[in-house]
Amino acid sequence: MDVAVEPRTTSGHRSLRRTLSAYIALTKPRVVELLLVVTAPTMILAAEGIPGLWLVLATLVGGSLSAGSAGAFNCYLDRDIDRVMNRTKDRPLVTGELTDRQALVFAWALGVASIAWLWVFTNWLAAALSLAAILLYVVFYTMVLKRRTAQNIVWGGIAGCMPVLIGWAAVTGDLSWPPFILFAIIFLWTPPHYWPLSMKYRSDYQAAGVPMLSVVRGRAQVGLQVILYAWATVACSLLLVPVAGMGLVYSAVAVVTGGWFIYETHRLYNLAIRHEHVSPMRVFHGSIAYLTLLFVAVGVDPLLPF
Repeated sequence: MDVAVEPRTTSGHRSLRRTLSAYIALTKPRVVELLLVVTAPTMILAAEGIPGLWLVLATLVGGSLSAGSAGAFNCYLDRDIDRVMNRTKDRPLVTGELTDRQALVFAWALGVASIAWLWVFTNWLAAALSLAAILLYVVFYTMVLKRRTAQNIVWGGIAGCMPVLIGWAAVTGDLSWPPFILFAIIFLWTPPHYWPLSMKYRSDYQAAGVPMLSVVRGRAQVGLQVILYAWATVACSLLLVPVAGMGLVYSAVAVVTGGWFIYETHRLYNLAIRHEHVSPMRVFHGSIAYLTLLFVAVGVDPLLPF
């Protein structure tokens, strides 16, 4: 009898783990992780030191719920094209791990929870910005721009810039120039981050009918746009030095990592115009490293005496 019960129990545990994993996958955890990387340093800069640990935790939890809600709504709305693309064929609504209704209820629950959480534990401005971030990603990007224009990722990327505003607002209760500079950095960084990924998965987007820049333009043109946005990103990052009074550590990191980022985008373009084999994912992963190091410097610099 014991032998007969154990497999059912084990099977139940496995089923529960798969279901929980499916719900987590809906939130796009890698995106959430990157958003948290930029939020905490912004809060340190806003506080000009280490803010209260509870405030940091509350903001990160609220931000995670907000980003998770947007990701879940995106998975629900894009489930038709996710079935066509190899890159997204393992998402829960494609594999059937979750139903459409489950995903939609989950997305709404996370969204409401994020706004309520931030309102209660931070302030109304952070909560309002969380709502704006969800609406921008779900309505402006997913429902309006993504399937209609090659500029989708440019303007849709505004949603990904909101965590720095949320983090700053959670600490200060208002907004000033430094968070908008940080906002602009992420806004300009998003195209040279995402367009190389779209180059690798060009056939996926083409099959799904999504007019990413790599679908409607050649590799050389995409590479040139990546270069221009990379230069703009680095230039914008240097604006933070006079605006926020950043010190030697941030300035050095911004120059060195920015130069490396620009170099990698020029390398991609040079290979593309010579019709040689390109490795766009090198720029994609490099862009993540660049943004991470830059925001680590944003958080470390205010803690140093120079």
